[in-house]
Amino acid sequence: MIEIYAVGGYNEIGKNCTAIKVDDEVVIIDLGIHLESYIKLTEDEDIVNINPEKLMKVGAIPDISILNKIMDKVKAVIISHAHLDHLGAVPYLADKFDAPIIGTPFTIEVIRAILRDDKISLKNKIITLNSNSSYDISKNIKVEFIHITHSTPQTALVAIHTKYGTILYANDFKLDMHPVLGKKPNFKRLQELGKENVIALIVESTYAKDAKKMPSESVAKEMLREAMLETENKNNIILVTTFSSHIARLKSVIEFGKKLNRKVIFMGRSLAKYAKAAENVGLVNFSKDVEMVKYGKQIKKKLKKIEKEREKYVLAVTGHQGEHKSVLYRMMRGELGFRLHPEDNVIFSCKVIPTPTNIANREALENELRQLGIRVFRDVHQSGHAAREDLRDFIGLVKPKKVIPAHGNKEMKEALADLATEMGYKMEKSIFLVKDGHKVAI
Repeated sequence: MIEIYAVGGYNEIGKNCTAIKVDDEVVIIDLGIHLESYIKLTEDEDIVNINPEKLMKVGAIPDISILNKIMDKVKAVIISHAHLDHLGAVPYLADKFDAPIIGTPFTIEVIRAILRDDKISLKNKIITLNSNSSYDISKNIKVEFIHITHSTPQTALVAIHTKYGTILYANDFKLDMHPVLGKKPNFKRLQELGKENVIALIVESTYAKDAKKMPSESVAKEMLREAMLETENKNNIILVTTFSSHIARLKSVIEFGKKLNRKVIFMGRSLAKYAKAAENVGLVNFSKDVEMVKYGKQIKKKLKKIEKEREKYVLAVTGHQGEHKSVLYRMMRGELGFRLHPEDNVIFSCKVIPTPTNIANREALENELRQLGIRVFRDVHQSGHAAREDLRDFIGLVKPKKVIPAHGNKEMKEALADLATEMGYKMEKSIFLVKDGHKVAI
């Protein structure tokens, strides 16, 4: 018998965590934070050493009490990719389980960097598993990582193979045929799964309402090229802010900075952390082209030097959601001894994560920037999430018996259920709309 526990990420976007119980053994997939609650508490997008109980209380990390009766049966903690809403709770919760942590090389390197930075030690063994590889968790359970495209490298679809069939976990992904970094999705393996026995698909629903195919990262690259290379900015500094984990986007920032004959500098802890992790596993070699400045005092010192030749620099900075401890916010407020000038360019190569805190923070930041006469470029971005027609293609490829919408609020999950209904699935019989704390028996 198989039971699927919806621990987190089934009420809203964030704190993703799912447990799958196969007979008498359990695997956990993802241990994420809820970014809005986390940023509200810490005013930072980076992981900091803070009391886990406090985080649990404010809803910033998954409530794992639903697993109390089966904690001793957990055989592995599997992390699908390197975004904080999927791995951010690892430092706080992983050692509650007497089980190894499994992830792709980049994902594991990011976890190690977080643990190092905050001097956190975990008792868990850490296992690196390459994309398109498998690992025997026990005699009865095998995990397979299937390469898929997303907005951070080495994202994996997680297939849990059992004697009953396969459970496929697909949070998060897009079907990008023209990725800027890495290979296309492993469609061959997805087609093979469709001929096998996928008994359940746990799948993201974030953009299930949007009746389109999500544009490629190559489209976002072209948008960024236009903002950086085809805009009047020769006498002004250029600031770009994006998700620190978006290595492909940062690669494009460097490429266009070089075309402008400007020096590119990364500023902020999380940017340096993710960039270094990507270098450590051989994905990029940013160090030859970029200076990385991590901490406040170093940033302040560097900005003092930049002030005199500001038109010679592109700065990639933290602060894409308007976080109050970020480099961009502190620059705007003049807290780093550097003043932005009228006509300076600030490019938001991202979208606002649609939560009340983020929306308010970003709106306030943009308003203040405009009042200073700064040029603001918004939404120079394409999402890393599948839209409705990608989801249709994906479900058609893997042909699951049952569909469990995840990674979204009620409206998003219902949109995915509506799509599955269009494709011939029946509500309650083969589509399960669950909330955090619910359990599905198969």
